[in-house]
Amino acid sequence: MSVEVKNLTKIFGTQRAVDDVSFSVGQGQILGFLGPNGAGKSTTMKIATCYLPPTSGTVLVNGYDVVKDPMAVRRSVGYLPEHNPLYLDMYVHEYLQFVASVYGLKSSIAKARIHEMVELCGLTLEQGKKIGALSKGYRQRVGLAQALVHDPQVLILDEPTTGLDPNQIIEIRSLIKRIGQDKTVIFSTHIMQEVTAICDRVVIINRGKIAADSDVASLQAGGRSEKVTLVEFEQPVDVALLQQIQGVLQVIPVNEITYRVTSRKDADIRSDVFRIAAERNLPLVGLRQEENSLEKIFQQLTKS
Repeated sequence: MSVEVKNLTKIFGTQRAVDDVSFSVGQGQILGFLGPNGAGKSTTMKIATCYLPPTSGTVLVNGYDVVKDPMAVRRSVGYLPEHNPLYLDMYVHEYLQFVASVYGLKSSIAKARIHEMVELCGLTLEQGKKIGALSKGYRQRVGLAQALVHDPQVLILDEPTTGLDPNQIIEIRSLIKRIGQDKTVIFSTHIMQEVTAICDRVVIINRGKIAADSDVASLQAGGRSEKVTLVEFEQPVDVALLQQIQGVLQVIPVNEITYRVTSRKDADIRSDVFRIAAERNLPLVGLRQEENSLEKIFQQLTKS
């Protein structure tokens, strides 16, 4: 595993900001790290990037311990904090050269990496500008470029799309998804659409403890003991036709041609709906399973 968090605890005075947290993330996986404000997300990320020491427990990054070998961890991790700390008076290309020198990259390697990151992060036209003259969206791109310039295996992003407009959010999401094809990505967010759009797995933390650790599909399905399918025909049909399908518990008309069919969780009624539609010559125009919204699941798991 690229990142292993084992029984991690962080105490500030009398407050347990992180309380016996354990999870792991593998290479090529994008993990959404969710939780309400004050849940312990940023604290966990700061420990994983060696900005804070743990009170107890361990965090391993590429096999390196954040306490015993912090320099090796820093070489393995690219980090974009929530408040992107850029030098606004520096030019984009100049800043990336500075970051590459901090990581000790040789001149030829640094030049190649900077060129690659400028292209990857869409900064070709902006690289000659001062960072302070850039929009927030482009500043986030610069933040991602600096986090990637030393070619880390692990990328940790703390709310990377906060304050961006819808177009900028889509661009940053797309960039994260491309990066996550061969790197380990952990990012925190409050935007549930981001989770469904780019995450392989979700860890939800509440009051310093893990409330859920699951892939997105299982998390959405797990909050409900029954399955709901929305069925839409071209014309009204007899409700009894749908009620006779094995596993169906209830059929409720949504409107004249749409029906909300509740079935057992282990039953997939779609093939039977297709069969009935074909046998009765009833044109079927819509058939989809209704999923739990992540917003509702998040609220249920993080109730005070």
